[in-house]
Amino acid sequence: MTSLKKLAIRGAIWTILGFGGIQILRFGNNLILTRLLKPEYFGLMALVTTLRVGLELFSDVGIAQNIVNSKRGDEPAFLNTAWTIKVIRGVVIWIVCLFLSFPAANFYGDQRLLWLIPIGLVYSIFDGFSSTSVHTLHRRMELGKISLYELILQACFLSTLCVLVWLYPEVWTLAIGMVVGAIYKLISSYWLIPKYSNRFAWEPEAVKEILSFGKWMFIASALMFAAEQADRLVLGKLLSFQMLGVYTVAYTLASIPREVIKQLSHKVIFPAISQQADLPRSSLRAKILRQRRLMLIGFAIVLGILVSVGDLVITVLYDQRYAAATWMMPILCSGIWFSLLFYTISPALLAISKPLYSAQSNFARFGIIALGVPLAYYSFGELGAIIVIAFSDLPLYMVNLYGLWQEKLLCLAQDIQTTAFFIGVLALFLIIRSSLGFGLPIQGIL
Repeated sequence: MTSLKKLAIRGAIWTILGFGGIQILRFGNNLILTRLLKPEYFGLMALVTTLRVGLELFSDVGIAQNIVNSKRGDEPAFLNTAWTIKVIRGVVIWIVCLFLSFPAANFYGDQRLLWLIPIGLVYSIFDGFSSTSVHTLHRRMELGKISLYELILQACFLSTLCVLVWLYPEVWTLAIGMVVGAIYKLISSYWLIPKYSNRFAWEPEAVKEILSFGKWMFIASALMFAAEQADRLVLGKLLSFQMLGVYTVAYTLASIPREVIKQLSHKVIFPAISQQADLPRSSLRAKILRQRRLMLIGFAIVLGILVSVGDLVITVLYDQRYAAATWMMPILCSGIWFSLLFYTISPALLAISKPLYSAQSNFARFGIIALGVPLAYYSFGELGAIIVIAFSDLPLYMVNLYGLWQEKLLCLAQDIQTTAFFIGVLALFLIIRSSLGFGLPIQGIL
């Protein structure tokens, strides 16, 4: 077994263990907060978080990807220039949010957003000053260290948030909690690598390389925001904040497989493929497909279980205020399969410096959300909107297929085989569930 393959396997194991631990912490935290706070608070903070993520992605120039992918990724001049750009970006994000808070509060009809947005987005300033050490560890594929660090960081942040909410159960505490998390990240990031530091620098060659790669990353990231966050912006206008909070709970639980594969995509698949990007396309494709098949089979089983029993989990763990999440979750879970197909192969296009295909894929998903969700809502109500959101990953995947075909990395045959396997697994689990007397996951709306 090659050293790169060993690193990738070890990294995948650490990523799954670390991310799994983080999800357990977040799930426990979520259960506590839903008992202390009103559902509408989660709806309000979903909008604030969406705005923050949106501004971050609309200003993304691929700092992390540059450090992982560039031949100069270990040079101090390059790292310090990247850090300087990151600091400037963080400050600019917060300034822009000040101008957006007033129109956002008026558009959504809640003046609390006028202060929640600037308070919550102080996060971006502290995050901008955090060290590039995490990206360096990604480059070195030292994912065990990263996973342990992120797990400890989340444990500290979430425990602090629970205490703050218990003392002061208001929506403002959630906004302040975001800032506390950024402060924890800022301080701890400088302890990751001994004698590793960042300082202000501006090397023209490094700036040129970062921005040259980043111009496509900017487009891809901006459209990623539009694709992945537009649902909350649209639903925030169509639904009450209380129902948006219920949707956020359902979506968060349903998206666990997607978030796991995104972590693997970013931390393992992309760095591994980047180190083999000079191989002939046929050889690169063969290496990718061998490992990808195993991942898709494993995720097909996990996703089948989640679709089959997710509503029962919500019924047991959440009170009656979140009852609507029981029918939302299985529908949202079903469409995630296309995300799994996408994220297990899309890093290949990024590794060969073709981020434009990701931009096109995300634009297709955004179009479905922006146009399809309002039309479905006014025609079929909440159910129609949720179905469109659930299967909005299909156009994302279809457009990505075109890029893979163009770059001689097509995996359509494997996708058809694993999709048939997923459908078979899901059907088996649903038959078992029905035979045990629990009916279907969407029994409540039939």
